[in-house]
Amino acid sequence: MGALGTGLALGTGAAEAARPKLRKGGRGDSVTTPQKRLNTLKYWCGSPDGGFGHLTQQAVFAAQKAAGLGRDGVVGPKTWSALDAGKIPSRRIRSGRGFEVDLDRQLLIATAHGRLYYILNTSTGSGERYYSGGRWKTATTPKGDFEMYSLYSRGWQSGPLGNLYRPGYYDRGWAIHGSNSIPSYPASHGCDRISVAAADMLWSRNWFRKGRRVLIH
Repeated sequence: MGALGTGLALGTGAAEAARPKLRKGGRGDSVTTPQKRLNTLKYWCGSPDGGFGHLTQQAVFAAQKAAGLGRDGVVGPKTWSALDAGKIPSRRIRSGRGFEVDLDRQLLIATAHGRLYYILNTSTGSGERYYSGGRWKTATTPKGDFEMYSLYSRGWQSGPLGNLYRPGYYDRGWAIHGSNSIPSYPASHGCDRISVAAADMLWSRNWFRKGRRVLIH
């Protein structure tokens, strides 16, 4: 685990006791504070707007995973402490540009020029059995060091196992793609799900391209 600066730390003692417990649906300045802190630590949640919506919950999931906390998406005392301490995940990509998927933590990490850019909640292969193409298969995400070889930029793409939003394929049909369902646990058929908004953001900033490194471990 590493740490970034804690310029937005809120203090200890009475100040800690006074901090509110925040969850999806909350609104106000008390939400803007953790939103700003999440973005500072690279847990992307869009523009801080004081509304605890889907993107903020996704960022909280990611921060909780990195800190080894329970994954409830609620900013309670332990999550406040993790944000104050600047908890971020360790990385294996330390140079160049690429995506890294940590299967144990269920995190997608984007690095460019050796710098940490984004940490996103992801949901990968569930390990469950499913029937497709005339045979039973297991929902697993392959480990390895891959490159994106095929891209689909035009929104939702229909596939035999469901719809994928703007996927970037990296190995025999596996992809990083947007989804409307990204729980805090492994739940996919094998692809790496991220939020639709995160997919749009990454596409707009030229992260999805052929040859992009995708390290799965």
